[in-house]
Amino acid sequence: MLYADEPDRVEKRLARLGADWSLARAIERAPSEPVKTAGSTLLLPPDSFGSEVLGLERLIGRNNLTPVAFLEEGALVSRSVGRVTISGPGGGHGTGFMVSPSLLLTNNHVLRSKEQASRSTVAFAFQAGIDGRPLVPAVFQLEPQRFFVTDRDLDFSLVAVAERAAQGEALSSFGRLILSDAQGKVVVGEFVNIIQHPRGEPKQLALRENQVVDVLDKFLHYESDTREGSSGSAVFNDQWEVVALHHSAIPKTDTEGRPLSIGGTVWRPEMGEDQLAWKANEGVRISRVLRALREVTLTGTAARLRDEVFTGGTTPSPVESTPPAAWTNGSAGLPGVEANGSRARETDGSTIQLTLPLRITFGFDPAHRTAAVTTPPSVLVPAPTTTPTLPTSGQTDGTSVVERDVNAALVNLRLARERPYYDRVSDIAARDVYYAGISTADGDALRRALTALLEETHSPRPRYKPIRLVYPWVDLHKDGRLRSIYSGKDFSAEEFIQADAAVVEARLARMHELLLHESAAGPAEFEAEFDALEASMPFNCEHVVPQSWFAKQEPMRGDLHHLFACEVGCNSFRGNFPYFDFPGFEEAVRDACGMREDVGFEPEEGKGSVARATLYFLLRYPGLVGDAQREFPENRLPVLLAWHDNEPVSEYELHRNAAIAEIQGNRNPLIDHPDWANEIDFSGVWP
Repeated sequence: MLYADEPDRVEKRLARLGADWSLARAIERAPSEPVKTAGSTLLLPPDSFGSEVLGLERLIGRNNLTPVAFLEEGALVSRSVGRVTISGPGGGHGTGFMVSPSLLLTNNHVLRSKEQASRSTVAFAFQAGIDGRPLVPAVFQLEPQRFFVTDRDLDFSLVAVAERAAQGEALSSFGRLILSDAQGKVVVGEFVNIIQHPRGEPKQLALRENQVVDVLDKFLHYESDTREGSSGSAVFNDQWEVVALHHSAIPKTDTEGRPLSIGGTVWRPEMGEDQLAWKANEGVRISRVLRALREVTLTGTAARLRDEVFTGGTTPSPVESTPPAAWTNGSAGLPGVEANGSRARETDGSTIQLTLPLRITFGFDPAHRTAAVTTPPSVLVPAPTTTPTLPTSGQTDGTSVVERDVNAALVNLRLARERPYYDRVSDIAARDVYYAGISTADGDALRRALTALLEETHSPRPRYKPIRLVYPWVDLHKDGRLRSIYSGKDFSAEEFIQADAAVVEARLARMHELLLHESAAGPAEFEAEFDALEASMPFNCEHVVPQSWFAKQEPMRGDLHHLFACEVGCNSFRGNFPYFDFPGFEEAVRDACGMREDVGFEPEEGKGSVARATLYFLLRYPGLVGDAQREFPENRLPVLLAWHDNEPVSEYELHRNAAIAEIQGNRNPLIDHPDWANEIDFSGVWP
């Protein structure tokens, strides 16, 4: 790496790391030319490896051993990174990060104008917790009327953020990243790390295997995994210093500068973006952003806010604030005892004051010295283990809507454990009566007859409420537990009921705030805000035909035949990608969920079940999906039929089918008569 970049830049990098160029040369014992052969450049005998050599090797060599503090500091800096959501015309998602107590940095192509920024928000803590469950994000309004600076050439926008979130969280609790225009933060051949919200999804991290391949005057090029929505992400070196503002990918080109396709030919727009051959990702060097920001003419409050970007304080860490310390029972927090490095002192006979980046006062009963802790809004607590309650506005006769749903679900669950799981004899009799008169002589006529039957018998048509219907009975396995449709991981029904109840409660509270503060917004803006809210707080329930394909309309949304238990992580990972069969599926999986690329998603488990559920949906709602580019195309039908043939109907699916028939009247023909899959002419189900 000593010779991968310009000597002057390498010397500055070594100086920043506390190393010395002459010492590095002496240790390497090699000429100052790029190494042409594979293997280590540290050609020293074992007895020459003293502490100085080993220390330097960790800094500039290829040893991937990293202090565990690397992860701890990464967790701290990630708090300052949030998802930017633009509502209304030109809406979408991007990423941004706090660079002062008040200002957020993102791309110009994410926030192009004050008007666009004024209808945008940033959500911090939009991510999964260590238990895999989603945290409740803190959503802040952007305030471009206070501060907004943008630069199209360098593709950055700097905007003020409200001091308080909709639910009262303090912006200061999420800290800020210290920016530096000093040279020597990264050289060619090093690795960078990118914290991002790809596709607007929960926060993710591209860690270390992202090599810098070029350092230009204004930009860095690096090999990394990013997606749409990653624009505006912070690019870090291994010391968690911000080195660049990520903004785009760079395609491969021929000698004439024309972009190339993955097949090596000149790319044409009609080929589609997925056929472009990409060379690297590109970020704007943070030193160039700071230089441009210094040159902007500002006065008054705007100048003061801009100057705060260049005020790094006395802390040596790139992040200026840390999350509130965890509070535990015991001696921690008592007078004279230090909790997580923060000093506690008694202010009077009944309170303890902790000196943290965030100042919190805890009250004690003098007689028992028992802490009565009020959790700050920024501290995210797990889903309640007791029945949640709504604010007063959501209650009737002292019982909230959510509480009533949970109580009903738990009663249903208790009753489910007292009844037979599946009565085969009765179900076969019901099946024969249901399809009486259906002829299989003609494939198109069979499809039309089944569509008419499924629609006619679909009564009642329950609305989407997995707490009451899916978890307590419909989706149970014979052992009384739920299994995620994509991963096969098992859960208790109570676990999903309580978790989704907490999400419902949080959604209702946020919607109440939205109605109060967005009363002047039009239908389109309100719908966009609502969609963003739902995306940030998903249920543990999967629609195998994504809701976006039918605009979340009923009866499709609540149709039980295509609703399955699915933990939030796999639910979000699948997104709205159509099903696909990857030839090299076993080579790349995400946890146990499956594989996802631009062309589609292949689950790790449940292929037969999701195939039959999707085929049912195509029969029940012909012409509804497949009319948009990312929806299930007709040429994917063989994928469903193959999954259907390879995984026979199980007792679990027979139970589901019978349970759903009891609730909403209709049945799934592919479960009742698997052989009909090859008899039905599906060509008429696409628009």
